[in-house]
Amino acid sequence: MGWLWAIIVGFVLGIIAKAVIPGKQHSPLWLTTICGMLGAIVGNAVARAVGVAATPGIDWSRHIFQLVAAIIIVAAVDALYLATVGKKHERVGA
Repeated sequence: MGWLWAIIVGFVLGIIAKAVIPGKQHSPLWLTTICGMLGAIVGNAVARAVGVAATPGIDWSRHIFQLVAAIIIVAAVDALYLATVGKKHERVGA
């Protein structure tokens, strides 16, 4: 069940990150979901390092760290994906 929740949270974080980043993102949905999952992992690690990993009630601060990490990762991976796909299309068209 843990993997299912990781995929769901990664999907949601990835979609929110794509919505927050200005402009059009070109990465596919499966890559966005993986980036969201990585954002959740990195955000949890940062929250743990700062000391806000477990708070009573809803862990808003941990979720903010997760979302910020997902935004950074989605933006970076999308730029890499676009650079890779763009080079591939240049070779095919040449």
